[in-house]
Amino acid sequence: MLIRNLLVVALAAVLSACGFQLRGTGDVQFALKELDVSARNTYGETVKQVREVLENNSVKVYPGAPYKLVLVSEGQTNRTASFTSSARRVEQQLTSTLDYEIRGGNDLLLISDSLLTQSTFVHDDNNLNGADQESAQLRQEMRRELIQQLVRRLQQVTPQRLEQLQQTAEARAQAEAQAIEEAQRSEAAQPQQSPLQLPISMP
Repeated sequence: MLIRNLLVVALAAVLSACGFQLRGTGDVQFALKELDVSARNTYGETVKQVREVLENNSVKVYPGAPYKLVLVSEGQTNRTASFTSSARRVEQQLTSTLDYEIRGGNDLLLISDSLLTQSTFVHDDNNLNGADQESAQLRQEMRRELIQQLVRRLQQVTPQRLEQLQQTAEARAQAEAQAIEEAQRSEAAQPQQSPLQLPISMP
């Protein structure tokens, strides 16, 4: 087990050093050629890898692009899936989620979606270091899987579709603004109730 864990760590280090490309994201064709990318965790590994995939596949990523990809939140959970024959060995289920949005002009929301991936491993209390290393490696693989899912979703997005969604969002925003304005005018037109005047009693 120790030798296996050392090999996993060494392999991860080598892949990182040589600019490992996400499996399944080579030679990806995007209809979108310009995109702004941001995340709550500005310097996180996920948004960094997403930018690299886009830029490596001829997408110009820069602030002020017509549309913005926002990585809204990432979540990770760990729960016990089952117990093995040994009381000190349990099967753990890891879950990773990624919520994202695509926003257009005037920061209008055009697309909102969530991604999810799960994996399991056996946690051995007799080898805590090895279990922690395996868990960390699985988390990296699950991050790559989430990015692959995101890439596949983005491949389906075209400028024409976003333009239609932008028009729909603008019409909805305009209708909401008009409704608020009409409600304010209606309230202002209501006669104001004069204060109640009590009769003054003379001594």
